[in-house]
Amino acid sequence: MRRVVCHMATSLDGFIAGPNGEIDWIVRDPTIDFTSIYSRFDAVLLGRRTYELTQQPGAPPWPAGWRIFVFSRTLVPAEHSGITVVSTNLGATVAGLQAESGRDIWLFGGGTLFASFLALDLIDEVEVAIMPVLLGGGIPLLSGAPRPSYLTLRSFEASQGGIVNLRYDVQQPAG
Repeated sequence: MRRVVCHMATSLDGFIAGPNGEIDWIVRDPTIDFTSIYSRFDAVLLGRRTYELTQQPGAPPWPAGWRIFVFSRTLVPAEHSGITVVSTNLGATVAGLQAESGRDIWLFGGGTLFASFLALDLIDEVEVAIMPVLLGGGIPLLSGAPRPSYLTLRSFEASQGGIVNLRYDVQQPAG
């Protein structure tokens, strides 16, 4: 079964974007092997605001062949070719993706979507790249989680640029 991996960058104080959605504070580290990271996945799950950030001029394109799912109640599917807009049945959509053959599925953002996935027990792994930056405010990594989620550390590493990467398995609730 394919795993859903929440993989996001965060400031040391727990924000995935600044107060106005800015991400210019994310440290660029030339030692990060994005080809290796991308090779784990063939689908990406995004909230509407995160999707809109990926459509800005200068944003890198998603790898060829990836399936892109945007969870939104306001996007009009006919106006966004090349993606699947999901407005209902979040759990069924993700469960269907997990049951298909393929590589893991990347939950790229944002914090509210992350909380929704946790509440439905749809997250298998959490990977955070902690940037050596304190923002003091902004969009939190996790918005409105209904209950605690327990994690088991899988690995950690620090880059020469000061980025700390943490990788956790999510402990699924008993029962």
